[in-house]
Amino acid sequence: MVDRKLLLTALVLAGSSFACRATPAAPAKEVSADTWAVVDGREIKKADVDKAYQRAKDSAQALSPDEEMTAKLSLLNDLIVQDILLSKASTLKLEVPQADLDAAYSNASKNITEEAFQQELSKRGLTPAEVRDGLRRELLAEKVITQEVSSKITVSEQEIQDFFNANRAQFNIAEEAYHVAQIVVTPVRDPRVGNRTGDDATTPQAAVAKIKMLMERLKAGASFRDLAVGYSEDPESAPRGGDLGLIPVSQLRQAPPPLRDAVLGKEAGAVNVATSNGAYALMLVVAHEQAGQRDLSMPQVRDGITQTLRGRKEQLLRAAYLTAVRSDTQVVNYLARRLVESKGALPAAPLAAPAAK
Repeated sequence: MVDRKLLLTALVLAGSSFACRATPAAPAKEVSADTWAVVDGREIKKADVDKAYQRAKDSAQALSPDEEMTAKLSLLNDLIVQDILLSKASTLKLEVPQADLDAAYSNASKNITEEAFQQELSKRGLTPAEVRDGLRRELLAEKVITQEVSSKITVSEQEIQDFFNANRAQFNIAEEAYHVAQIVVTPVRDPRVGNRTGDDATTPQAAVAKIKMLMERLKAGASFRDLAVGYSEDPESAPRGGDLGLIPVSQLRQAPPPLRDAVLGKEAGAVNVATSNGAYALMLVVAHEQAGQRDLSMPQVRDGITQTLRGRKEQLLRAAYLTAVRSDTQVVNYLARRLVESKGALPAAPLAAPAAK
């Protein structure tokens, strides 16, 4: 993650003698083995990560200890970012209305009976209250992004016109086509991971678990674009939110049957899972377009361009905002440090915090 700003060094260069007279470092403070990260003095415990893992994992799939720890390391990073955003929410005096929380909870349990939902929670060692708290934290963090990033994005008439002029050919559709986006998950270690989180499924079991996790996130209302940027293992389309653009029907008919059938005949907004050569893809039908010339007098053209430009700006500004707030926060990831120092074996002994300077 690239820092938003570089630290100016003028004072250091001009006052090196001050560094020699600096106050001696305070003794290192020891933290318990259950403390996995500290964010501006706020601890994230092993139990916090375990609860998040219980919510996200596929209980039907068994992961190796290394795979499980990799997943928890990724979740810890998510919790660090979430903690920073929750602190920001407190400063901004943001809250989640009870109606929004109730709706999110109902959405999480839809398409399943209440009895089956409670059994699933019991199997994961979770209570309804813990699920609600997890949803509240997610919604609150997203409210910060909405207020601090999304609400400040504007797309001008000139930008829309410039985009249309630069891409005029794509609005002359020679044949019926589908606008498609994808999230790819492979069952092997990828040589280059181009997503924002660095997440990479490395076994068939991990790939299945990841696809199920992504589907659950989508059902809970997560943005397809955001999940593609964060988790898709296709380095080409992930930075674009999985966007593949318009694909002619004739080309889709030549695709492998699972991919073809996940798109052809599906309505805009539909998401289907396709498998091909052991890999998985979540296929989103963004739009279904008939052949013909389009221009800016057509609402769907103007709206589509506006959405594309907003998406690009939001992706950039979201990444910049998260980088900025994290760079302004003191974070120590003890789990990552312990894993590096123990060569992957998580030690139970306490670890000293870095000395204050």
